[in-house]
Amino acid sequence: MKISDQVALAAKNLSRRKGRTALTVIGVVVGTCAVIVMISLGIAQNKAYDEMLQSWGDLTQIQVYGGGGGMSVSIGGVVSSSSSPDEPAVLNDEAVAGFKKLDHVVAATPYYEGYSLNGRISAGRSDRYQMTGLYNLYGIDPAAMEPMGFTLTDGNWMSDSTSYGKGKIPVLVGPYTGYNFEDTRRSMNSSKRYRWYGMTDALGNPVEPFVDVSKDKMTLTLSNGDTENPKEESWELVVVGTMALDEKNYWTQSGIVLRLKDMKMLMEEYNKLIKNNSADTTQYNQVYVKVDEIDNVDAVSEEIKELGFGTYSMSDTREEMQKQVARNQLMLGGLAAISLFVAALNIANTMTMAIYERTREIGVMKVLGCELRNIRRMFLIESGFIGFIGGVAGALLSWLVSLVLNNLTIILSLAMMLLQSMGIDANFDIYSLLGSSGMYTGSTVISTIPPWLIAAALAFATVIGVLSGIAPANRAVKISALEAIRHE
Repeated sequence: MKISDQVALAAKNLSRRKGRTALTVIGVVVGTCAVIVMISLGIAQNKAYDEMLQSWGDLTQIQVYGGGGGMSVSIGGVVSSSSSPDEPAVLNDEAVAGFKKLDHVVAATPYYEGYSLNGRISAGRSDRYQMTGLYNLYGIDPAAMEPMGFTLTDGNWMSDSTSYGKGKIPVLVGPYTGYNFEDTRRSMNSSKRYRWYGMTDALGNPVEPFVDVSKDKMTLTLSNGDTENPKEESWELVVVGTMALDEKNYWTQSGIVLRLKDMKMLMEEYNKLIKNNSADTTQYNQVYVKVDEIDNVDAVSEEIKELGFGTYSMSDTREEMQKQVARNQLMLGGLAAISLFVAALNIANTMTMAIYERTREIGVMKVLGCELRNIRRMFLIESGFIGFIGGVAGALLSWLVSLVLNNLTIILSLAMMLLQSMGIDANFDIYSLLGSSGMYTGSTVISTIPPWLIAAALAFATVIGVLSGIAPANRAVKISALEAIRHE
């Protein structure tokens, strides 16, 4: 008997018992739909968390800070900078160079901030406009900025190998850096002393900053802060490019980026001005390491930890969130699996009843010389059919449920408006309701069903059907042909 003949016969046999087959299929539909929806909720939740974390920071970036307990290990040619097991690992140029040698590392750079410097940046005639404080200065390895994901809206990247002239420091500025300047000829209490981004005049037109950082000459001055014996040193800032705004790095908005070596030079000169001979400019508080793929972040982070440093990345937070989602999915998936288990029992029961009803038919097939494997295969095809049909219907139902969930706020809003139009008080916070149920994560997409999930669900439902039919099929082939023919 050909496979096509067996398939046609299986379909005919199932159609003869429409009511029983439909009830059995419904069980598979419910189980398949439940499994798909539960998994889709987790997929959507993970996606929402990833989008949220991406807005907070780069998922492929690792923050490295000085470790406790020195190490003397070597990994991939990188040796920890600790001099003894009792000393903590030190973040210095040697350590940064070592991070760059690790597999999957794209770039590594310290973020050297100038908040400890005392000084100002001035512009305009007679230094009228000033940026008091140097808290928005950042020293970064210029070679690492582009690989780290930063972009320029105009100009060029800085280069360590390029000379910009004696007494000049190249810088990159943010699009709103000019708004940091104040008009020192105005009173401290005068509103005309300050300008900020988004400020408008009486006609509603945007107010430009006092200083056009891309054109106006700017001077950075360090001061020792001593009123009795003041000492200062100045450098001209040369703007070579403007950074594109990056929401994950707030300082790209109005910060000023220097080459790392220039920031070190400023720190050394400032220490000379204040006569601080104990300051160490060779160590960093934090270093950022860029990894090529998010899947490699954990491995690189572990290698850095083994070198004696502490690490943190958004991947750590992501992992915790994924664990929580996985726990929720496991609980809800277990409930869905129970419904599929019940559906499997129904399939087995349906096929067993079919054998009792078709005992005489089985006997005739045996007498006519039908092979046992063909008889077994016929029942397995029938049970597989039930699983497949239930899987298809369950997938369609899950798609409909997903559509409803993703538009639940609209549906609930319309329902609330309808109830209110009927005079029924139906004021409730939809987002709080969804949030308390665990379905709302701030994203409008609550359920995501990728194609692979549909394919996997169909295959799983079909396999469940086939497995449920094995015992009844074996029972069918064991029936005696003579007893089967006598059966009424």
